Amino acid sequence: MPLLGFGVYQNYTTRSSVLEALQAGYRHVDSAQAYRNESAVGEAVRDSGVDRSECFITTKCISKNHGYDSTLKGVDESLTKFGFEYIDLFLIHDPYSGTERRLATYKALQDARRAGKIRSVGVSNYGIKHLQEIANAGYGAPAVNQIELHPLCQQRPIVDYCREHSIVVQAYCPIIRGNMDHPIIQMIAQNHGRDAAQVLLRWSLQKGFVPLPKSVTPERIRSNAQLYDFELDSEEMAQLDGLDQGKKGAISWNPVDAP
Repeated sequence: MPLLGFGVYQNYTTRSSVLEALQAGYRHVDSAQAYRNESAVGEAVRDSGVDRSECFITTKCISKNHGYDSTLKGVDESLTKFGFEYIDLFLIHDPYSGTERRLATYKALQDARRAGKIRSVGVSNYGIKHLQEIANAGYGAPAVNQIELHPLCQQRPIVDYCREHSIVVQAYCPIIRGNMDHPIIQMIAQNHGRDAAQVLLRWSLQKGFVPLPKSVTPERIRSNAQLYDFELDSEEMAQLDGLDQGKKGAISWNPVDAP
């Protein structure tokens, strides 16, 4: 899995944005059935000239479609829309469907993996309770848990659990949806001659997360990938760590406490 992904939530020019991202060096695209742009992602991959095997493609199934049979049907539908023979990572998008349907959905994705339709099974927006539920059912741990993560909302208990159980943590909203005017963020950006988004993405990478920035602006798509020629020092990392507001810092739906 490439350490930097390109998110396409609420992207209404998905084909051109993904083409731009692939040209800028991204090889990881994060989509979802609910985004209604799987077809555009698949088209962009085919038109890019980048070999499918070099691309890591994620999609997700939202809670209204959870359940064993509906999930298997959804996997086939996603494959058709993408125009792919397999999907690299398939996530349960959220935990709102309740224990029984969550587990049935997880089992369906495991079976789809055994059938060769998907390569890895993961979850999104799962709290510790939801992750423990999978373990208690005797199913293998998810490969990934994708959650809201940035300095203002660090979800440390969930991150610690994932690390203890070798679950990769992906970070959505890594640049706080553009709300980057905090003086500490701005100061660190000025110190490095970088923009604030690059600082936040570098923080995410140094924390061991897989950030998923999204943009429709070609310049921003490219600058968000220019992260490997500078490093935040320990003091700067500590300053950003100190911005954590817990759940109050969330800027998205963040349904990690769903029953």
